[in-house]
Amino acid sequence: MTLQALHAKPPSTPPTRPVEALATRTDAFSARNGVAYGLLGLPLAFVALPLYVILPNHYARAFGVPLATLGAILLGTRLFDALIDPLLGRLIDRMFARSAAAVLTLGAAAALLLALGFTLLFFPPLLLQTAPTALVAWASAMLVLTYAAYSTLSVSHQSWGAMLGGNEAQRSRIVAWREGLGLFGVVLASITPVVLGLPATTAIFFIALTLGWLAWRRAPRPSHQTANQTGHASQPCGSAADKGAQKSPIWRPFSISAFRRLLAVFLLNGIASAVPATLVLFFIQDRLQAPSALEPLFLGSYFLCAALSIPLWLAVVRRIGLARAWLTGMVLAIAVFGWAAQLQAGQTLAFAVVCALSGVALGADLALPGALLAGVIQASGQSGRAEGAFFGWWNFATKLNLALAAGLALPLLGLFGYAPGVRDAAALSALVVAYCVLPCLLKLAAAAAAYFFIIKQPEGFSP
Repeated sequence: MTLQALHAKPPSTPPTRPVEALATRTDAFSARNGVAYGLLGLPLAFVALPLYVILPNHYARAFGVPLATLGAILLGTRLFDALIDPLLGRLIDRMFARSAAAVLTLGAAAALLLALGFTLLFFPPLLLQTAPTALVAWASAMLVLTYAAYSTLSVSHQSWGAMLGGNEAQRSRIVAWREGLGLFGVVLASITPVVLGLPATTAIFFIALTLGWLAWRRAPRPSHQTANQTGHASQPCGSAADKGAQKSPIWRPFSISAFRRLLAVFLLNGIASAVPATLVLFFIQDRLQAPSALEPLFLGSYFLCAALSIPLWLAVVRRIGLARAWLTGMVLAIAVFGWAAQLQAGQTLAFAVVCALSGVALGADLALPGALLAGVIQASGQSGRAEGAFFGWWNFATKLNLALAAGLALPLLGLFGYAPGVRDAAALSALVVAYCVLPCLLKLAAAAAAYFFIIKQPEGFSP
C-alpha cells in the first residue's frame, strides 16, 4: 500500500486544514494542556509497577510458584507482548489517519480490557490457587490480555504526544508531563499495595484510569496530516522521507539511520534498568534484610525523586542538549549502583539514599529518550505519518528489555542457589552481582553507545 493510499480519506470526508505547528505558539503547551495530555500516564505507570515489580514477588511468595517457572512465564508473555507492538503501531497509525476521535475510541476499549486483565491476574479464582499447573496457565493468559491492552493504550498515548511536535525544549516538556505524572502514579502504586492492600490498589487504579482517559479527551489534538499538506512529498529523491516511504509501513522506521542508532542505545540502557527493577524486592528482603514496612519508603523515594528531578533534567537539556543530558543520567546511575554493591544487611538508610539518587538518574531515562525519538521522527520527515510504527518498535524494545531481565536474571539466580529467603553467602553474592554489577556493565555499554552513536553522529536528530 502506498503512503498516499494509507492516508487517503473517504470521499465524504471534508479536507483537513493545513497543519498549524503546535510549537509555533508560545502558549501551545501550557500547564493545563500538560495535565490534560499527561494525566493518562499516571494510571499507565501505576499499573506498570505491579506488573513488572510486584507480580514476580507476589506469585513466588503467595502462591509458591518457582522462580524458574516465573521467569519462563514472564519471558514468554513479554516476548509475545513485544512482538505485537509493531502491529499495534500500524493499527494506531491507521486510526490517526482517520481522526483523533478514532484513537480515543480505541483507547477506551483498551482501557476496559486493561482493567479486566489486571484484576483477574492478581485475583485468580480460588480453585486455581491450589492447582499449580492451572494457575500458571491462568497467569499466562491474563498477562497476555493485560499486556496487549496496556500496549495499545501506551503506544496511542505516546504517538499522540510525538505528533504535537516542537523543538528539543518543547518535546522534552511534552514527554516530561507524561512521564512526570506517570512517576507520581508509580509512587502511589509503590505505597498502596503495602498500606492498603491489593483490593484497594485495584480500585484506585480503576479511578485513575477513568480520569486519565477523560482528561486525554480534552488534551491538544494533533492535526490529521498528509504528505502533501506537510510538504514532505516534495522532498528531493533520496531523502530520508523518500526512502522511508518506499518501505513497508511496519518496517519504515528501520530505514532511518538515526532511529537505528537511538534504538541500540535505548536497548542497552533499558536492559540495565530492567534488571534491578525485577530484583529490587529480593535485594531489599534478603540482602538488606529490611523490614517489609520499609519497602514503600524505598520504592516511593526512588520514584518520587525521579518525578522531582524532571524539571532539573529539563534545565540540563536547555544547557547541554538532550543527548548529553541523557548521558549524564547514565553516568550517575553507574556511580550509584557501584555504591549499592557495597551495602550489607541493615544498611537501610544508605539504601534509601541509593534509591533517591538512582531515582534522579531514572528521571533522565524517562523524560529524554522519548523526546529524542520525537526529534528523529521530525527530522526524517515522518511526522503525522508513522508515529505509531516508531513507538510500536520503541515499546517492542522496552518489552524486550523487561522480558530478558525477568527471563534471564531469575533463572540464573535460581541456578546459582538463590531463592526467596535463602541468605547464605554464595546466594547473596549472586544476588548482588545480578542487582548491582550487571546493570553497571550494561550502563557503561549504553553510555559508550550514546556518545559514539548520537553525540558524535548527530545527523538525523531534530534540534
